[in-house]
Amino acid sequence: MKDYGDKLKERLVLITGADGFLGSFLTEKMVEFGADTRAFARSTSSGNLTNISHIVDKITIYRGDIRDRQSVTGIFKQLRDYDDILIFHLAAQAHVGESWERPYETMETNVVGTLNLLQTAVDLDLDVFKFDVAGTSEEYGGFQEDMDKLYDTKGRKLILNERSPLNPRSIYATSKVAADFLALNYFDAYGLRTVVTRMFNNYGPRQNPRYVTGTIITQALERKTVFLGNLNTKRDMCYVSDGINGHIHVALWGNAGEEYAYGYGQNIKIGDWAEKILTIGEKEGYWKDRSINSTKERFRPGKTDVAELLVGYDKLHDLTGWRPLVTWEEGISETIKWYAENREKWITRVDWK
Repeated sequence: MKDYGDKLKERLVLITGADGFLGSFLTEKMVEFGADTRAFARSTSSGNLTNISHIVDKITIYRGDIRDRQSVTGIFKQLRDYDDILIFHLAAQAHVGESWERPYETMETNVVGTLNLLQTAVDLDLDVFKFDVAGTSEEYGGFQEDMDKLYDTKGRKLILNERSPLNPRSIYATSKVAADFLALNYFDAYGLRTVVTRMFNNYGPRQNPRYVTGTIITQALERKTVFLGNLNTKRDMCYVSDGINGHIHVALWGNAGEEYAYGYGQNIKIGDWAEKILTIGEKEGYWKDRSINSTKERFRPGKTDVAELLVGYDKLHDLTGWRPLVTWEEGISETIKWYAENREKWITRVDWK
């Protein structure tokens, strides 16, 4: 992989969703390499920053809401005197299940929020080196038989990459497709140097416990039976540090106006992923004799589930040398450790009580 430390030092970097799961790790990485780091964090009544409170003295924090055009404009006006700005747009309503419960918020945040950022950058003529819009593997959706010739295949595995057609099966996925295409539209129309990053199924410390890895771990820490939905769907699980490195590699070396898909490059059934987590957790002494139960209440609604996701990351690897470095076993171990040591940070957010 490429060495990017000297390309970040003293460069102005703006991160939306900086206090979120991925955003907080990316913010830490920018601080580590000496970037002039600006965190765009949503305004709340409490003003609390959950994940980046330990580095607030090393960054500039902008309070606002990407859904509010005036808020975005006020923040972006403070960037007009800088050159070669890196923008990482990670702010989103990113939970598939909750997109059915909060459809309007999902669309307003993911689509209108992205539009506000893009249009404001153009209106203020910001000097943007690269504008990274975070997409999702969910955009590829369910496989359709009449699309089989359009996919790359390896044996019986369906490998998804930048050439694969999109088939969003949830409000969340549809909103991210719209955001991705808006980013590419703004490159075509105005030359805004956008790139789209489609990272597959990230997991790791600090993640919302409603996501599958977090819900498995938090349930196992608290009770004997872990309740999940469909155990047969397959996902390509990529650890957070590898995902962040992917974002950085695309932002620094990716070609503007293009998409980059990346992940672990292997997939696994959710039931087997849960078994792997439970085995590692028991071996490391966090729990004992846990079981898994599939319940219909935790399935996705109707026919919206996605059977299989598996990435081919050749494009990013060939361009930059990026590849995942953290094994599933290493990533799971680090993730369990964080949840076990930080119960107060997730116990009020679980959806299984």
